[in-house]
Amino acid sequence: MSTTTTANQKELWGHPVGLYVLFFTEMWERFSYYGMRAILVIYMIAEASHIDGPGLGWSKLEAYQLYGWYVMLVYVISIPGGILADKILGQRKTVMLGAVILCLGHGTLAVEAEWAFFTGLSLIILGVGCLKPNISTMVGGLYKKGDIRRDKGFSIFYIGINLGSLLATSVIGLVVAKWGWHAGFGLAGIAMLFGLLVYVWGQKYITHVGNKPTIEEMKNDVSLVKIFSNIFKSPAQLGILVILLALSLYAGFTFEGVDHWGYGALFIFLSFVVGLLMMIFKSLESQILKDRFLVLLLSFLLVIVFWGAFEQAGGLMSVYTETKTDRMLLGYLIPTPMFQGLNAGFIILLAVWVANIWAKRKLKNKEASSLFKMATGTIIMGLGFVFMILAVREYDANGSSGMQWLVLAYLFHTIGELCSSPVSLSFVTKLAPVKYASLMMGLYFAATGLGGKVAGILGEKSEHFGEYTIFIGIVLFTVTFGLLVVALLKPLKRLTHGAEDNERDLKHDEAEGFELADS
Repeated sequence: MSTTTTANQKELWGHPVGLYVLFFTEMWERFSYYGMRAILVIYMIAEASHIDGPGLGWSKLEAYQLYGWYVMLVYVISIPGGILADKILGQRKTVMLGAVILCLGHGTLAVEAEWAFFTGLSLIILGVGCLKPNISTMVGGLYKKGDIRRDKGFSIFYIGINLGSLLATSVIGLVVAKWGWHAGFGLAGIAMLFGLLVYVWGQKYITHVGNKPTIEEMKNDVSLVKIFSNIFKSPAQLGILVILLALSLYAGFTFEGVDHWGYGALFIFLSFVVGLLMMIFKSLESQILKDRFLVLLLSFLLVIVFWGAFEQAGGLMSVYTETKTDRMLLGYLIPTPMFQGLNAGFIILLAVWVANIWAKRKLKNKEASSLFKMATGTIIMGLGFVFMILAVREYDANGSSGMQWLVLAYLFHTIGELCSSPVSLSFVTKLAPVKYASLMMGLYFAATGLGGKVAGILGEKSEHFGEYTIFIGIVLFTVTFGLLVVALLKPLKRLTHGAEDNERDLKHDEAEGFELADS
């Protein structure tokens, strides 16, 4: 294993060494996150007499509600995390701050007290918001404009994410079974500490990316506050914002449930995000940047649809696995968290294969645009729920369903994810206006979080409509939405103005961060 120095960057296996520093940092961060997520819902619904130790004893409805809010907030906080990096600290220092907060959060969850449960979740939300969008932005910054290795770099980075998930879901269930829930939460904290140590050690390989904005850059930049204040100069945009805020207050007073004001706060937040997006659009200097910005926003809708279905893994599918699936194999009861590891295991096995298929299509001038990949991934992932429909039918007939349906569902979810998710990360770095790079990555993860909230809502609705109806609805909506994007592909590609054209192997050129959004 040797490294070579090329254009002031050390390389390993054809990629900058900094990629592998970020790879292992994210691997341990995802170990902590997915390890905790794998047991979160079943811990909340576990009774005091549960075999793995006392749980919170909540109803499924309450667990789905908290799960939806948690998954949403853990990514929505990426927006202020991106702003913090863009305007004050830079991505590199903001990632460091996020890693420290995450260590504190996971450590707090290991304490057996209700205050520690909510405090730990709150710290994790803040930590992920600082770390997640900015470490992904730094991956994009390792590659020069037009470098075809960028998508493969994100795919390698994505393997790190899922290696952490696979390790966590393989181990966490066994730890919980032997030592209890809080030992599992504690193990997640230890993993995050490893991630922090890797990141501190590897600073010398990433000194050229994610740095604090220079004084000159800050002088030339337009503050988001100033941009947002311009909305008051446009009667039409101000009117839209007022209507959205009125609807938000209406939701707070009229929605049912203990979280009705949560929805009010969410809608107020979304109202300001819409206003901010309108003013960012207005502030862009050229029509090319504006067109690309619109396509980027459409891709965020795809992200919401995709993750709204995919995040059933930690909610509805997790509960279904725990309560309705025959998990006996060769006389051994397989812990429920291990089934979530199927997704990560399939990704490690198939990631490079899927990436190479798309790369070969592109080199042969066949359709391989990011939007096409994302739409295809959404369709394939949605079809995975066909197997959950079959699982419910088997349960209704026999009183339990076989594990094979979960395996097939996770296989399709994984192929869909590999087509969509790594590419969507790269797509943001290609189309985002440079001065709003981290903010737009934050918006991407916020869209992911909104998908998580949708997943929680679908879980809640399953208590009324049943799993069978919810799974059928997911299949129909994801496939229809994906096909609609494919049908509109040509005009949408024109609006990108060639952002993905002429990509080639530029590994012997110096990385410039990402400037593909420049006109």
